[in-house]
Amino acid sequence: MIQPQRLAAVLGCLVAFDQLTKAWAVSSLSDGHVVHLFWTLQFNLGYNSGIAFSQGKSMGPVVGVLACIAVVFLLRSARAAHTKLSAYGLLFIASGASGNVVDRIFRHGGFMRGSVVDFIDFQWFPIFNVADSCITLGAIALLLGLFFESRNQEEVVQHES
Repeated sequence: MIQPQRLAAVLGCLVAFDQLTKAWAVSSLSDGHVVHLFWTLQFNLGYNSGIAFSQGKSMGPVVGVLACIAVVFLLRSARAAHTKLSAYGLLFIASGASGNVVDRIFRHGGFMRGSVVDFIDFQWFPIFNVADSCITLGAIALLLGLFFESRNQEEVVQHES
């Protein structure tokens, strides 16, 4: 079980890092400038008023409210998780959702009508941000945590038989 102070600290750090990178992207790339890094990776400013992969552009407020509810559920679940990997997976998902909700609340467009800032661009995959990466990494960690947890339970059942 993760202590609430650690949950808050990790969540705060991840959301802050996400917001700092988005602030950098807005200030450095808003003139249309693109930063080419290597291979197909570049930093290229984009905005998403909808959900994943720019779908449902008119659903931003609904997504924002649902994300707020999901964050509360995810944080409660992280505190009760059976493995640290599952707990941190849930925490990363909650952090990513929180980072994108901050954009929806405070970015241009008004309360819950703001657009999420995206800037990581592989050019062959939809453009994304640090919060989206947290959600993806969290989902992978959660799945691995659940897999290891189920294997441990199977071993306990086999030893008891």
